[in-house]
Amino acid sequence: MLGKKLVTAQKRGETRALCLGLGMVACSMMMYFFIGITIVPFYTKSVWTTETVCKVLKANIKDKVLCPNSDGSEDEDIFPYPCLQVWVNLTASGQEVMLYQTEDTLERNSKCSYVPDKLENSKEVKAQIETIASNFKKHQTFPCYYDPGGTQTNVILSRLYPPKGLLFAFLWPTLMFTGGCLIIVLVKISQYVSVLSAWQ
Repeated sequence: MLGKKLVTAQKRGETRALCLGLGMVACSMMMYFFIGITIVPFYTKSVWTTETVCKVLKANIKDKVLCPNSDGSEDEDIFPYPCLQVWVNLTASGQEVMLYQTEDTLERNSKCSYVPDKLENSKEVKAQIETIASNFKKHQTFPCYYDPGGTQTNVILSRLYPPKGLLFAFLWPTLMFTGGCLIIVLVKISQYVSVLSAWQ
């Protein structure tokens, strides 16, 4: 009687462990799919892949411009802000090009190097942009990214999804997938050993 209870408890434990392993594998597959349709397209679409050194030539703040809203957004998302334009000397080619913060900055407003997040206080926006401009004037030389194919003549300060960020995004689903597979393998080995022991 006691032996049957132990066998039943063992089978229940194996079933739960197997369900846990299969659940972890399924969740990791969903995470892979989500990363594949969100982050990977932005990473592959970016042409600014080569790092070089940029030297600031001028950093000017123009008159206020309107932040263009994206398709389908509300009119209230449009707000005026000072337009910061940073021109740099590209060490790789010696050209004078315009610097943008990220790939997204160029899409949001190609006239400005920096597009701030919407802030209710216009003084805070102005102070933020003036601080960024002064930092560029202090630090004349810094790393930047350019398009080696020549499709885009401008440069960006930082990539939205660098290779390290992409690897980090795939790290957690990979660990979950590995852990789930390991649990399934251990359960199968335990079942095989139990059947082998019973047969002997």
